[in-house]
Amino acid sequence: MLYTILKDSVDFKMTECIPSYTPLEDTGFGYTLSLINGKYKMIIMYWLYEKNVMRFNEMQRCIGNISFRTLSNTLKELERDGLITRKEYPQIPPKVEYRLSEKGQSLIPLLDMMCQWGEQNKPS
Repeated sequence: MLYTILKDSVDFKMTECIPSYTPLEDTGFGYTLSLINGKYKMIIMYWLYEKNVMRFNEMQRCIGNISFRTLSNTLKELERDGLITRKEYPQIPPKVEYRLSEKGQSLIPLLDMMCQWGEQNKPS
């Protein structure tokens, strides 16, 4: 049904994203959502896009109300999924920098479109 609605209203090649016989998690939609799903993932990606390179404490300050553990776990997930890179410098005190990977940068136009859509359609 979703395919039919989208097919009629939008000129996209939807057959590859959500064929009627495939579970959502096995589609392009499902994969993309699995990468950006989470309260802070898109926010972290936004800040890394804006700042290019960030350290942990700077990121925590920019995001605001996020615990050390939540930020740490989210960064690990983003790194595991190949959306960010983590570079550790062998010095004292330890220095670790995060940046968007090429794969992460390729998601920025999609996140920007989602933001624009949200701004245009959120309730007043």
